[in-house]
Amino acid sequence: MQKIKTFLSYAEGAEEAVNLYVSLFPNSRITATTRYGDAGPGPKGSVMTVAFELDGREYVALNGGPHFTFTDGVSLLVTCETQEELDRYWAKLSEGGQEVQCGWLKDRFGLSWQVVPSALGQYLSDPDRERSGRVFAALMKMKKLDIAGLKRAYEGR
Repeated sequence: MQKIKTFLSYAEGAEEAVNLYVSLFPNSRITATTRYGDAGPGPKGSVMTVAFELDGREYVALNGGPHFTFTDGVSLLVTCETQEELDRYWAKLSEGGQEVQCGWLKDRFGLSWQVVPSALGQYLSDPDRERSGRVFAALMKMKKLDIAGLKRAYEGR
């Protein structure tokens, strides 16, 4: 059992959100579902929590009611090896949500995600400030990230 888990509190739609997430990522599954009983606060029999794994990491989602909202201060980061992989995650996660900037999006449930190429950290932390600066400038002009465009900026082409 993982000692520290991410706990995601949704106003509603936790089960629908989890079903989307586990359908997208390999090595993912729902491990348990609890339902509200007579004591509420949700309607009796409705989903209270869904425990799940995304790529082997444990999470819990709660249908907590309208006072629970997500902020941009927390996001899930997905690193991708290819443009095809990045495009697939971007398309599914942003569907019905909002494309933001620099590889960030909000899914239709309000949760923020960053969908980025695995090389981005290397590019941005390069000790050559000119190289990393070109990548940052290119990044700032993108919503969905273009791996080839970031690589061109890194290489100065």
